Amino acid sequence: MQDEVRSRIDELVKSNRVLLFMKGNKVFPSCGFSAQVVQILKHHGAEFETVNVLADPSVRAGIKEYSDWPTIPQLYVDGEFVGGCDIITDLHNSGELQKLLASGSSES
Repeated sequence: MQDEVRSRIDELVKSNRVLLFMKGNKVFPSCGFSAQVVQILKHHGAEFETVNVLADPSVRAGIKEYSDWPTIPQLYVDGEFVGGCDIITDLHNSGELQKLLASGSSES
């Protein structure tokens, strides 16, 4: 991955407490998995930002290398990679996601 792309992803992850790399945006998700994570985050009342990976192929490829995770969407909370759709759904169903979003820190 190019240093410029890594730096841009780093800045996005560090400057947004809850950030979702997704296809589309939170108003118009462009895939079912992205839409599912958006709905889960909205269910929890989370304030979050999104990055539309379809708008920038370098970010779309770069985020997969950055997280060492092969699929989109990808959720970051407090600068830490949380997971993709399946993991977010599991965390939501177990109640862990609510704790993570409320804690203000993924170290809690």
